[in-house]
Amino acid sequence: MQKREPSKATGSAATPAKRGRPFGSAAAAAAGAGDSASAASPLGPSLQVLSSFADQNNRRIVLALQSGLKSEVTWALNALTLLSFKEKDDLRRDATPLAKIPGLLDALLQVIDDWRDIALPRDFTKPARVRTLGANSTVTGFGYEYDTTSSTDIPSNQGPGSDSGKADAFTRKKRHSVEWWFEEDGLFNVDEEGRAEKQQCAVAASNIVRNFSFMPENEVVMVQHRHCLETIFQSLEDQNTEDEELITNMLETIVNLAPVLDLRIFSSNKPSYIRMTEKRAVQAVMGMLGSSIKAWHCAAAELLGRLIINPDNEPFLLPSVPQIYKRLVDLLSLPAVDAQAAAVGALYNLTEVNMDCRLKLASERWAVDRLFKVVRAPHPVPEICRKAALVLESLVSEPQNRPLLLAHESTFAEILMSDGKHADTFARILYELTSRPNNKATTARGVWGM
Repeated sequence: MQKREPSKATGSAATPAKRGRPFGSAAAAAAGAGDSASAASPLGPSLQVLSSFADQNNRRIVLALQSGLKSEVTWALNALTLLSFKEKDDLRRDATPLAKIPGLLDALLQVIDDWRDIALPRDFTKPARVRTLGANSTVTGFGYEYDTTSSTDIPSNQGPGSDSGKADAFTRKKRHSVEWWFEEDGLFNVDEEGRAEKQQCAVAASNIVRNFSFMPENEVVMVQHRHCLETIFQSLEDQNTEDEELITNMLETIVNLAPVLDLRIFSSNKPSYIRMTEKRAVQAVMGMLGSSIKAWHCAAAELLGRLIINPDNEPFLLPSVPQIYKRLVDLLSLPAVDAQAAAVGALYNLTEVNMDCRLKLASERWAVDRLFKVVRAPHPVPEICRKAALVLESLVSEPQNRPLLLAHESTFAEILMSDGKHADTFARILYELTSRPNNKATTARGVWGM
């Protein structure tokens, strides 16, 4: 799927940012240091972690995450980030499966839940409140209104050597010290700095969960963990309010787990924390598919294509097929090749489900024309062109689609004569269109051989 583009430094060959590293963090600033620092250490700082570290400290890591203490939580998150990170094409033979560390996944989800419990929308502003009770009275007796009004009653005939300045300072300090007590947020809520720190911890925890999802030995544990899946889909539901990096991590996690994911887990007897249902999960994915962010709608298209592979997921996805087709066809019209690739991959799997899926795609406006465009452009990835051609062949296999596709017979013939890579596929398509006994146009058209 679409990976995050590394940060690019201007004027220096900086080390590409690691997966999940937030832009603007201390690590990112160190990676994008000046020319002098880059010349002194072109590869940047490195840290080696012994393979036995997790085995020796697994209990300590879980307890540190559960403690809620800032120093302990950050130590555990840093250690897990190093242990879970893997380079591209790295098999990670020394990786520690989640099953060998009891309670680790629950502890990471607790860090994310702690942030989501206090999270506010990105564009949140506290609205002004108009007092309705006691509006006719100058002082209601609540809060520090009396101090505000009584502060004007301080005698003004104090001499130059009096303590009026000290009294004013003391009054202001006292008023400031009690303001937090009457704040609407409550007594035990963290301040803005603490809120930002909890958000950073939640993003780091989501990045660790994402890294774990790349390891095949963790798939079974994660797809059978209902709390994990509920947290992921609820984060996708809150795409308009939640942290963008956290959503991206959750989306990439579920894309990695999709081939072995069974949505029926949300109706199983396993304990539920959020009351997520199969319908809500599909609607969350549909919301990501309709997003204007390229990385999100590409990942959502790939997610749908992987979920439909499991026949047990079909009853939950098929009711949304018309909306899915409409959006995927829109993605085919975008100039971004990765969006086209994700859409073709999803359509390729959806058309293999049943006849109704093939009939609905053929009747979708611009679907056939845009599949032609992918093949004729051509798409830079040959496999995508091949799948687009196979989708067209799958549509022709339904007799009810042939009248619609006969209007494109000249285009089929043109691609057959000009494109040698997919000539056999389009030869079969023309053969299906023109040589079937139930085709009334057979006598008036030539027969295209295999």
